[in-house]
Amino acid sequence: MNYGSKTTFIGLDTDKRKLTLSKKFVMYAYDKDTGEIFGRTPSSWAKIGLFYTAFYLTLVAMFGVVLWFFFQTLDPRTPTRQLEHSLIGTNPGLGFRPMSNETHSTLIHINSKSVQDYSVWTERLVKFLDVYKKPGLTPGRGQNIATCNYDKPPGKGKVCDIDVKAFNSCTEENRFNFHRQGPCIFLKLNKIYGWNPIFYDNPNDLPHDMPKGLKDHIKKITNPEELRTVWVSCEGETVSDKELIGPMAYWPIPGFPGYFFPFENSEGYLSPLVAIHFKSPAKSIVINILCKAWAKNIVHKKNGINRGSVHFELMMD
Repeated sequence: MNYGSKTTFIGLDTDKRKLTLSKKFVMYAYDKDTGEIFGRTPSSWAKIGLFYTAFYLTLVAMFGVVLWFFFQTLDPRTPTRQLEHSLIGTNPGLGFRPMSNETHSTLIHINSKSVQDYSVWTERLVKFLDVYKKPGLTPGRGQNIATCNYDKPPGKGKVCDIDVKAFNSCTEENRFNFHRQGPCIFLKLNKIYGWNPIFYDNPNDLPHDMPKGLKDHIKKITNPEELRTVWVSCEGETVSDKELIGPMAYWPIPGFPGYFFPFENSEGYLSPLVAIHFKSPAKSIVINILCKAWAKNIVHKKNGINRGSVHFELMMD
């Protein structure tokens, strides 16, 4: 007796066992007898498709809601972890401009006799200073700019204007003195949210390793407010470098005024700058230069590593 056919291969009964493998696959892809496509009817495929569509849409919605709640806990201007609780820490470093395009290179090599050569360096400085000359390049800068000085710090929500004309001869119009073999290098203090400097505001209590020229400058100050400055100094790293570096001038002053601190990520804020004019460095030799920022809470050495400073090399041809 025949009690019915027996299914033995992907829905094919024994009457179809003699079919070739390719024909069996074709029948599995679409069985015209049952209307199944790959083992399921169209209605079955519609149901499973609807299920997975709803399932994944629910997952996306749940992820979106969680992400929305997460961003509600973040302030776009105030970091969650600050100062000693952050990765940056509480010891700001210095940066310098212009920089070489070569990775990890700190050499500024200028051929003052070649316009094409030194123009590369001047163009980098021009680009760097653009945001200081054109307020519109910095989001939010313009409406909240204030003219600041030691006796008139910025009000709440205001940021201080930086006048590039205060850099004296270190300007684009003077080609930053590159063509005169007396280049200008710009320094800036790295920003740390909420960091407040502790100033060397007592001329009789200055660190022993502070350069004599800077000490003399501080002792000549008559306005006590002007002592509220993060001071800056640059020197040759070795005895020979100190001889080769030649005289220097700092514009507008040898330091960053205290009214620029603390940095609170206000719209339009720009870091203060100091232009170092190396008036007559030795020619055709590499000079190693170390610049330091001076405040009581800036450490220059930690575990044998230089901090609160920046090193670069200068070579004039």
